[in-house]
Amino acid sequence: MSLQQILTPSIHKAVQTLFDVSLDKIEFQATRKEFEGDITLVIFPLLKVIKSNPVELGNKIGTYLVENVAEVARFNVVSGFLNIVIADAYYLNFFNGIKDDTCYGFVTPSPDAKAVMVEYSSPNTNKPLHLGHVRNNLLGYSVAEIIKASGKKVYKTQIINDRGIHICKSMLAWQKFGNGATPESTGLKGDKLVGNYYVAFDKAYKEEINQLMAEGKTEEEAKKQAPILLEAQEMLLKWESGDKEVIALWKVMNQWVYNGFATTYKNMGVDFDSYYYESNTYLLGKDVVQVGLDKGIFERDPDGSVWIDLTDEGLDRKIVLRSDGTAVYMTQDIGTAIQRVKDMPDVGGMVYTVGNEQDYHFKVLFLILKKLGFDWASSLYHLSYGMVDLPSGKMKSREGTVVDADDLMHEMAATAQKIAEDLGKLDEYSAEEKAALYSTIGLGALKYYILKVDPKKRILFNPEESVDFAGNTGPFIQYTYARIQSIIRKAAFDFSAPSALNELNEKEKELIKQLELFPEVIQNGAQYHSPALIANYTYELVREYNSFYQAVSILGEEDQQKKIFRVQLSKKVADTIAAAFSLLGINVPERM
Repeated sequence: MSLQQILTPSIHKAVQTLFDVSLDKIEFQATRKEFEGDITLVIFPLLKVIKSNPVELGNKIGTYLVENVAEVARFNVVSGFLNIVIADAYYLNFFNGIKDDTCYGFVTPSPDAKAVMVEYSSPNTNKPLHLGHVRNNLLGYSVAEIIKASGKKVYKTQIINDRGIHICKSMLAWQKFGNGATPESTGLKGDKLVGNYYVAFDKAYKEEINQLMAEGKTEEEAKKQAPILLEAQEMLLKWESGDKEVIALWKVMNQWVYNGFATTYKNMGVDFDSYYYESNTYLLGKDVVQVGLDKGIFERDPDGSVWIDLTDEGLDRKIVLRSDGTAVYMTQDIGTAIQRVKDMPDVGGMVYTVGNEQDYHFKVLFLILKKLGFDWASSLYHLSYGMVDLPSGKMKSREGTVVDADDLMHEMAATAQKIAEDLGKLDEYSAEEKAALYSTIGLGALKYYILKVDPKKRILFNPEESVDFAGNTGPFIQYTYARIQSIIRKAAFDFSAPSALNELNEKEKELIKQLELFPEVIQNGAQYHSPALIANYTYELVREYNSFYQAVSILGEEDQQKKIFRVQLSKKVADTIAAAFSLLGINVPERM
């Protein structure tokens, strides 16, 4: 039970007993650092119902709490704030209650709980995953893990954009320039091989445009009439009509990409429970259009196209079916959402991890689904995130200037290696142990740097800054975890039983107060879909621990009960770091 839960009924009773009035609301806040206290009651709102001087009122309530509530040791009043000091016994009892709880902060879902489906990644099959996909994957995976930890059932999914003109561009370029190249013959990952042909298409396309312009065409005419583009458009028509040769090539090249993606996902440490493919979903939703027409939600224009008018909701008219009867992306997304609930009937809400350039699209999608009458439509959330920039500027896939996700992860491990070697702390490690550690540090640095920022904010990613072993970084937190593991290994005594300690110093108490926040941080992280809350909580916990570590002796403490307690406290901090980092998809090293 939290302090607020303990104190709230006692304060209500104090006011009722002392002043014979009832309160609607009680406001607490953290005690300011310059005053003694663990939690503060704000007195000013009480003055509306109790005619009194704020200091006098605070003193009366404080005296009542000291006399009647075991957890309250003493108090002080500053202006309209009652600073309450909680007895050490409360914190010791709390700590002994959580120290052996391996799932502390995590809530087990009830069997009948509604599930949340979290969509992330959702790449195109014409190029490898890049830095933008990295933020998407890390956000989606982490939010899924946080929601799961908060007590909900979670399904992780993605929809793969495996059809369209961009896919045909890679296929056509491979036919023209590939000479039968395969991942096996070139030694390239399949997604990289296919991505190279997407770049090759763009190069050839630009050359043809320049040639046509030299022959007197305008730039607009040249772009439309370039032979290689016309061939790609012809290939798309053949795909849509089920041409056997085109479909066969499409399957082969897509599989190369899927195999490549699988390696990247594994190295990144993200996973999925299900996959949806646009080639299967692009016709979904067309039947729903008729339902919407019947209900008067949609309207048909004279040319046969179908629209929804959302101007009363501050949006605009949105097309859901073209005049030729073909679906648009919105139609497909409507149908896919409905299909997902059919596939997983316990789904009661969905989270879409998609960049902020699609904010408007999701406002419209969610509103349409609500109007269609689906009860789960009120539990849809767009996890909108900002772009990731590099010091060198924007990335462009078709020009081959993207930061490849695999290359980035490799670079992060190399950066971690350089910094670790400069620090010179790994002399006793084998080559294999070093390589594993560099990967853990590098990937942890990348993930933490991205996830510690509010998802909505744009990020300027600086690899070297992210691998700093000091400050608000992944390696700094990993290093603290490893330091605690070293303490535990050196503790040559049994510290499993509760210590007989009956008082705490200030550093111990502050550390327990920080641990006490963890369950609430998980719930807030789930509610606000924000891994940043978990990341920054972990940093504050580590800062508090390092302050404790500098201020008190642990293994050198002569009092055995204090020594046992401080090792237990250190271990619980390490366990909480590992648990919090697991929600961010970050591993922690036992040695560093």
